[in-house]
Amino acid sequence: MKLRTKITTLVGLAALASMGVSGAFAQTLEIVKERGHLRCQVGAPTPGFYNLDSDGNWYGIDVAICQAVASAVFGDKSKLEIQSVTTQQRFTALANGDSDLLSRTATWTLSRDTRLGLDFMPPNFYDGQGFTVRKDSGITNAMQLKGAKVCVTTGTSTELNLTDFSRENDLGISNVTFDDFNVRDDTYLNGGCDAVTADKSALAGNLAAFPVPADHMILPITLSKEPLAPAVRQNDSQWANIVRWSVFALINAEELGITQANVDEMRANSKNPSVLRILGAEGELGEGLGLDKDWAYNIIKNVGNYGENYDRFIGDGPQGIGIAREGSLNALWTNGGLMYSPPMR
Repeated sequence: MKLRTKITTLVGLAALASMGVSGAFAQTLEIVKERGHLRCQVGAPTPGFYNLDSDGNWYGIDVAICQAVASAVFGDKSKLEIQSVTTQQRFTALANGDSDLLSRTATWTLSRDTRLGLDFMPPNFYDGQGFTVRKDSGITNAMQLKGAKVCVTTGTSTELNLTDFSRENDLGISNVTFDDFNVRDDTYLNGGCDAVTADKSALAGNLAAFPVPADHMILPITLSKEPLAPAVRQNDSQWANIVRWSVFALINAEELGITQANVDEMRANSKNPSVLRILGAEGELGEGLGLDKDWAYNIIKNVGNYGENYDRFIGDGPQGIGIAREGSLNALWTNGGLMYSPPMR
C-alpha cells in the first residue's frame, strides 16, 4: 500500500523560542486514534533510512520505526502519513504538532533534548561523521584537508562538528553550506568542494549513487558520535512510552529469535515466558501503554525485528546500502554492540 506523503513548509526554528510546549499535545495517542493515522516525519529521500521506490512507497530503517508505531497503535502499518520535511524545519514541525513522531537520522544531543521541547527515544542507529574525497586528490588522511573547502548541509550537527574539527586541528577548513544534500553532492562532484562531510552511513548511500562510485572514497577517520534516534514532543509520557517501547520491541524480538516469518509459530508453541509476554500470549504488557495485548506482536508481524530491518535497508538486502553490521555499534549487545532492550515484563 502506498503511504500518504506530505511535503511540509513551516515557520523557522526561531518560533520555538516563543512557542513553548503546549498542553494541547499532552494526549497524542488520543489525537492519533481520532485522526485515524500516524503522522511520521522523515527528510528528503536518503538511501537506507527513508527513500522512495518506483511506485512512490517510502522504505528504510527510519520508516520502519514509523510503521512499528502505527502497528502498535492500530495493528496496521499502513495507517501512516509520511511527511518529508526540510532539515531546517524538522524540529519545529514536531514541536508545533504538525508531526506526531520524528524518525529521520536526527542526532540526539543535549541541547536538542533540553531546548527544543522534544524528548529523544532510544537510538535506532549509531553513526559517526566522516569525509568523502576523490581518490585522485591524493587525500588519504583528514589532516590533509588543511585550507580545503568542504561541502556540508547547513543547520545540522554535522556543520558544527566540522567547525570544531577544523578549529581543534588548526586546519582552516572553509564550510560550503547547502540546504539540500543533493545540491551539496552535485557541487562536490562538479569540483566546487574538495570533500563532502556527513554521517558515514549517509556518505555510503550517496556515494553509491555517484556516476562513478569507484572514483571516490570515505576517509577512515570518524569525527563524532552520532546516535540517531526518533523524537517526540515533551510532556506526554504515554506517547513517549509507546514510541520508546516500540523501538525496544524490535530489538527484544531479535534477542529472542522472533522474526516476521516465525512470529505466529512462536506465539502458539514457545515455552519461553519472555516470548509469550512480548507476543501477548501471557500477561498484559500493553495495559500500561494504553494499547491492547497484541501491540508488540503486530509490530513484529508487520515490520519484523531490528536485525531484519537492518539487513533489509542498511546491510546487503535488495534495498540496502551495504554497511556491515558485524563488529559495529549497531550489533546486539550480545555480539559486542549497543543494541540493548530493557526487560519486557
